Amino acid sequence: MPVIFLLIIGAAAGFIATRLMDIEASVPTTIAIGVLGALIGGAVLRFLLMLTGLAFGFIGAVLGALALIWVWQTYFR
Repeated sequence: MPVIFLLIIGAAAGFIATRLMDIEASVPTTIAIGVLGALIGGAVLRFLLMLTGLAFGFIGAVLGALALIWVWQTYFR
């Protein structure tokens, strides 16, 4: 069940992040960006602020996805 939850949150976070950063990506890429962003953002947010919960996890996922897109556009294009 946690894997399905991670995919759903990742897809939503990836969708929001790709729209905020104004990039066009396929659905699998959007989900991958969101899931990786969720892992990065969730770890950083929990480490720095030591907050838990669904709302903070989603905010961390969006922030992590935004950071991942920024790194991808800055260094890999």
